[in-house]
Amino acid sequence: MQIKSENYLIVFKLILFLFITFFKIQNTMLKAKQIITQGAHNTLAEGTVLKGDINAEEDFRIDGFVEGTINCNGKIVIGSKGSVNGQINCANAELMGKLQGTIKTTGTLILKSTAVYLGDAITKTMEIEPGAIFNGTCTMVNDSSMSQ
Repeated sequence: MQIKSENYLIVFKLILFLFITFFKIQNTMLKAKQIITQGAHNTLAEGTVLKGDINAEEDFRIDGFVEGTINCNGKIVIGSKGSVNGQINCANAELMGKLQGTIKTTGTLILKSTAVYLGDAITKTMEIEPGAIFNGTCTMVNDSSMSQ
C-alpha cells in the first residue's frame, strides 16, 4: 500500500492544527488562572491616620495607623510600621506591627517576630514567631463554634 504525498500533507496539517489549538487552550487557561489569582487588595500607606470603621471585601494591608473597627472578608496584614487600636474581624491575619484590641479570625492568626499584640484573640489557628510580644488571651475555636 502506497501513501500519496497529498495524504501526508493532510495529516501534517491536522497535526499542526491540533498542536496550535492545544497551545491556544493552554494559554487561555493560564490567563484565566492569572486573573483569578490577582485578587484586589487595599493598602493604608505609612504616615496615614484613619479614625473610623473599615469594611473591606478583599485583603487589606495597613502600614499606617487605624483607630476603629475593621471588618474584612479577606486577610488583614499589619505591616511592621502599622498600628491598629480597635477591633478586627477577618478571615486571616498577619501581624508584624502593633495591635491593641480584639481580633477575631475564622482562619489563621500569625504573629511575626516584630509583632506587638495587646488584647484578646479568637481564632481557629494561631502561630507565634519567637520575638513576638503577645499579652492577652486567646480563645481557640473550631468551625462549628465560629458561627455562634
